[in-house]
Amino acid sequence: MRSLEHERHASAHTIRAYRCDIEEFIGFVHDRTGRDPRCGDLDMPQVRGYLASLFGRNSASTIGRKLSSLRSFGEFLVRRGVREDNPARLVAMPKRPQTLPRFLTVDEAFRLMDVPDPETPAGARDAAMLELLYGGGLRVSEVCGLDLQDMELSEATVRVRAGKGNKDRIVPLGQPAVEALTGYLDRRPRLCRRGGHQDPRALFLNTRGGRLTTRSVARIVDRDSALAGTRARVSPHALRHSCATHMLDEGADLRAIQELLGHASLQTTQRYTHVSIDHLMRVYDDAHPRARDVGKPHPRARQVPSHDPEPPGKDDDNA
Repeated sequence: MRSLEHERHASAHTIRAYRCDIEEFIGFVHDRTGRDPRCGDLDMPQVRGYLASLFGRNSASTIGRKLSSLRSFGEFLVRRGVREDNPARLVAMPKRPQTLPRFLTVDEAFRLMDVPDPETPAGARDAAMLELLYGGGLRVSEVCGLDLQDMELSEATVRVRAGKGNKDRIVPLGQPAVEALTGYLDRRPRLCRRGGHQDPRALFLNTRGGRLTTRSVARIVDRDSALAGTRARVSPHALRHSCATHMLDEGADLRAIQELLGHASLQTTQRYTHVSIDHLMRVYDDAHPRARDVGKPHPRARQVPSHDPEPPGKDDDNA
């Protein structure tokens, strides 16, 4: 696991997941063979048997992650000279269903931004947090990991350090985000109840003075989305998806969105093109007169006068 942390700069969440996956595979081999597992048990029959046991109680994405864990473990054994090959690399990944990320409409996003009361310490915190999730497209883990020193409000930017791979990036902030953060920082000293100790570094605090957790942010977003009357309850990640989708709808370049969101691969960013194409098709179906069946009037079609128009003159033939 130290290899994941120091060589691949994996997050703590990824390291925990990989550890659990490998321990689960070791338990599977032990139950199947009745003996203590050995490094040689990382072979195709055992890996395939393990993956087959997961179907029906795990999603394809979860099974794919577990296979990735075994592949990484096999690579580690090869690098250390324990094995000469990595059979887990030869096992095919399960096919994942193509799902489009959930996102809000622009009106829903704006209504959500208006839910928190910026005059209260907690409301000011929630308003600033929502602006970073939607306005900046930050991951929820990145928002929770922000420190006070990461803010550059005079430059309208924030330095994001807690993303995947621990890669720093500078994210621009809109004026609403700058104003929300300014208002929150003015009220931050009053956020901690009963005079408790405040974390001197963390940007977003809970009412006990500690750093806000991702689970707490998810609860806040879920609560506020219900108050905003969105079509469905949304997650913090849905706000990140909404940020990318709305920018793409307005003509932003994919490379720029990739840089903003901190995607390592452009392929990840390209998922949003499918969302926008679906949106474009809905707009076309609703607005273009030739998108409907012939003979059925379009709701915005111009009404033809009831009297017969005058026949065209000679000059009209060349119009």
